[in-house]
Amino acid sequence: MYDVTIFHNPACGTSRNVLALIRNAGIEPHIVEYLKTPPTRAEILALAAKIGVPLRVIVRKTGTPFHELGLDDPATTDDAILAAMETHPILLNRPIVVTPRGAKLCRPSETVLDLLPAPPAGEFRKADGELVLDAQGRRVKPK
Repeated sequence: MYDVTIFHNPACGTSRNVLALIRNAGIEPHIVEYLKTPPTRAEILALAAKIGVPLRVIVRKTGTPFHELGLDDPATTDDAILAAMETHPILLNRPIVVTPRGAKLCRPSETVLDLLPAPPAGEFRKADGELVLDAQGRRVKPK
């Protein structure tokens, strides 16, 4: 069994596409709907560390209270960002996927393919119709 966790928002098209790619590879991931079950500060910090990025990289700016909370100020501390993310879990960018091969913020959705043990079988299209994998399961470069 290949252990995969996705921090998922079912209202997000990219997150839905990533989940579909994982399932198309024959893997049923552990799904964390982080808006219903927000990660703790320690879990958020651990995710950033696993991805290998500063905390600010996994903060979502659009469609969130990012600017209203003043988080765009470069002087804002990680502690203040973490406090905001605890109060407003929508600030966690998504989808984040963790596997034995590593962790990534999977934007664009095909980024998840780097974390899977084998590519999904056959053709795969995103919800908007964009071709991601051809009939042989090979990545198609975006136009």
